[in-house]
Amino acid sequence: MFQFKQFTIDDSRCAMKIGTDGVLLGAWVSLKNSNAVLDIGTGSGLIALQIAQRCDAEQIDALEIDGQAYEQAVYNFENSDWGDRLFCYHSSFVEFVEEMAGDEFYDTIVCNPPFYFEDYQTTDASRNTARFQDALPFEHLLQGVSVLLTDEGSFSVIIPYAEEDRFLDIAKRFSLHPNRITRVKGHEDAPLKRSLIQLSKKKKELETDELIIEVSRHNYTQAYKELVKDFYLKL
Repeated sequence: MFQFKQFTIDDSRCAMKIGTDGVLLGAWVSLKNSNAVLDIGTGSGLIALQIAQRCDAEQIDALEIDGQAYEQAVYNFENSDWGDRLFCYHSSFVEFVEEMAGDEFYDTIVCNPPFYFEDYQTTDASRNTARFQDALPFEHLLQGVSVLLTDEGSFSVIIPYAEEDRFLDIAKRFSLHPNRITRVKGHEDAPLKRSLIQLSKKKKELETDELIIEVSRHNYTQAYKELVKDFYLKL
């Protein structure tokens, strides 16, 4: 069990456990005018629950392909204060897009996608599905988002910084344009590790900044604490 300020997460049956990436994305995603939200690959349901805490969106849908993680997300949703607004689908994203295309649209879509490559696969099939990019290639992700996103909506994602240029090149093919990017590193002297990216169908002036997580081990920067303070008990 992982206790946040306003909800509890049980991730014991999830291949991918709660980590900094998910919390960062759930805290960073813009929720302005969010009425219908989709969390792709929800895992334990963390990001969907963060969004439910942060906004009054009436519809927060989550999607999870792994059976055990899906059941875990449903459990976590039902045991939160926002169970009436949270719904989880047990489906792949490709199947979900085929089913919903033309009927369902979202003004906020968010995803903490798998991003490791086949070379790094382990013998754990569930962990592979959760972690590795061949389970949901960027092309499939961005094509589906372009179908489900409203014209005024936004899609937010966290990916390795090393993949940023390739991701944006693919996004451009689907007429998705970056309008906000935050690049993340562990400490001042560390290399950039992650990119938080917000895309939309409309071209806007790109806003970029940088987030440093720690000054020293377990001594967090003020910017990081401000971003995640509504979630972590000890911040």
